[in-house]
Amino acid sequence: MSLHPTVVFDLGNVLIRWNPRNLYRRLFGDDENAMETFLTEVCPPAWNEEQDRGRTWAEAIKEAIGRHPSQEAFIRAYDERWEETILGPIEGTVDILRELKEKDVRILALTNWSAEKFPVAHRMFDFLHWFEGILVSGEERLIKPDPAIFRLMISRYTLDPARTIFIDDSMPNITSASQAGFQALHFTDPDRLRKELLAFGLPLSQP
Repeated sequence: MSLHPTVVFDLGNVLIRWNPRNLYRRLFGDDENAMETFLTEVCPPAWNEEQDRGRTWAEAIKEAIGRHPSQEAFIRAYDERWEETILGPIEGTVDILRELKEKDVRILALTNWSAEKFPVAHRMFDFLHWFEGILVSGEERLIKPDPAIFRLMISRYTLDPARTIFIDDSMPNITSASQAGFQALHFTDPDRLRKELLAFGLPLSQP
């Protein structure tokens, strides 16, 4: 058994900056209110989460256009220009990931992500190839914070939750992971994460 705990990373807004506003500010320009209305009423987070749960983008676009036909161009952009929702890596967290990999700490990922869009991100970011394994919600048709996805993570990778650190930016996900027995860390910024991982004895350089 490794001397160090296994570390499981969430991806979106832990290692990769993601926000649909990165795209829609370009489309709506200075009309912030119109953008927020669109992202609240037309393509809200719950709508996008259904793709993370396994719904196809074709089904999602058809559903949203059915509700708001006048917004068709903006709706289609969510799919067709999806890469523009990604701002880039969170470099401080990538540095942590690199150090853990170099010290042979076991690293895995558990992400809420569309099965269709995850391969796009996988091509965009080399560090996604560093993980021993990545469990993608859209491929499993399970989504955090459903306890079932944490049970699947444990069984697939033969994890001892008590010796596994789970990192996520979502408090509901942290709560669910804690209930599953993981050592769960709520991500707010890389510097704080580094200090928390050092407290667990992980072989990282001091901040």
